[in-house]
Amino acid sequence: MGLRFTILSSGSTGNATVVDNGEAKVLLDAGFSGKKLEQLMTERGLAFSDLDAVFITHEHSDHIKGLGAIARKHNLPVYANEKTWEELDRLCGQIPEDNRQVMDTGSAVDFGSLKVESFGISHDAAEPVAYNFYSEDEKLSVATDLGYLSGKVKESVKDADVLVLESNHDVGMLRMGSYPWNIKRRILSDLGHLSNDAAGEGLCELVSGQTKRVYLAHLSRNHNMTDLARLTVGNIMEENGIFDNLPVKLKDTYFDRPTEWDALEEE
Repeated sequence: MGLRFTILSSGSTGNATVVDNGEAKVLLDAGFSGKKLEQLMTERGLAFSDLDAVFITHEHSDHIKGLGAIARKHNLPVYANEKTWEELDRLCGQIPEDNRQVMDTGSAVDFGSLKVESFGISHDAAEPVAYNFYSEDEKLSVATDLGYLSGKVKESVKDADVLVLESNHDVGMLRMGSYPWNIKRRILSDLGHLSNDAAGEGLCELVSGQTKRVYLAHLSRNHNMTDLARLTVGNIMEENGIFDNLPVKLKDTYFDRPTEWDALEEE
């Protein structure tokens, strides 16, 4: 079996993804209560006992809400960098020392034939990261909570077969929304979140002949809509001739249900 994944949920209310290559299964982020995570996993035929490890991008609650509970209850190894661990120790309660795995930003961990690699991103957290997952010649990149697409990020996700990329907000909806200006300024900053326009412009550089699918992720429930994100990003890519030359397809993610399993080898 090749590399496959399901995005259990994505958005400001919580984030979690399972990546599986037949030899190992790992959870990326745990942004819901243990009970809710169990429910989402059951919908995709999964149990915590199936997991080999949990990887954490950063310490915001929509990425770690259930981490302490599931790590303790199910004896799961948790991987994060040292600065993130300093925050997790404060926010998640005591996680057993044997399960506390420090993974330096830019390093990789192997679970048999599944390789997990982190890379640094720009966000208002201690030391936020995104991840690449490799199995044989397949590559999945998951990058959300990005203030902007740095050169490092672009290089890291280069030639991914499938890319999960943040398309958080519509700038007009955010500017007209009810959030206080200091929150709007944070979201729009280089330490905030990637807009639909920024995602579309970035994808014109990022997608290649290798890229089969792009999932638009971490959509704001207050300042975005699924159809609007797909339309905005798609129009920018179409205007730049991306769909004329490359076979890439845009896919949705959901805040209230998992995506179907996606096998990277599928066209």
